[in-house]
Amino acid sequence: MRFFLGLTLCLLAALGQAAETGERLAPWTLLDQYDQAYSLNDDLKVLLVARDMDGGKLVNAALEGLPKDYLESRHAVFVADISRMPSVISSLFAVPAMRDYNYRVLLDRDARVTHRYPAPAASVLWLQLDRGTLTGQKAFNDAAALREALESLAP
Repeated sequence: MRFFLGLTLCLLAALGQAAETGERLAPWTLLDQYDQAYSLNDDLKVLLVARDMDGGKLVNAALEGLPKDYLESRHAVFVADISRMPSVISSLFAVPAMRDYNYRVLLDRDARVTHRYPAPAASVLWLQLDRGTLTGQKAFNDAAALREALESLAP
């Protein structure tokens, strides 16, 4: 019994470990709102992560009015954790609404990727990458500040 408890605790600790500066991010692939696959790659410079609806709204506000390829041209992607959303709601309402966005949203339907990147509630986590290695991170809870940070990235 103790063995199984210890094994369970070890597994939970491994699953809950957050990425740390200097660490190479583990590879993953997610589908976007159009069911197109995207895999983490060495060209990515900024990974934006929202773990709740408020974080997603923050990204939407920051990107309002910007060109369709704005994030891609800056080697950035946005991942939204929609795992807590009932599948009926996500498939009938949320994901179809996201198809109207002028940017790509990678959907983490099972929280298998976003759990690695703990973002504070009602915020967006910015992970700065260099060839797949985490070089820094910060959280944004203001759309204007997020937009300013995105504008500082060279296209």
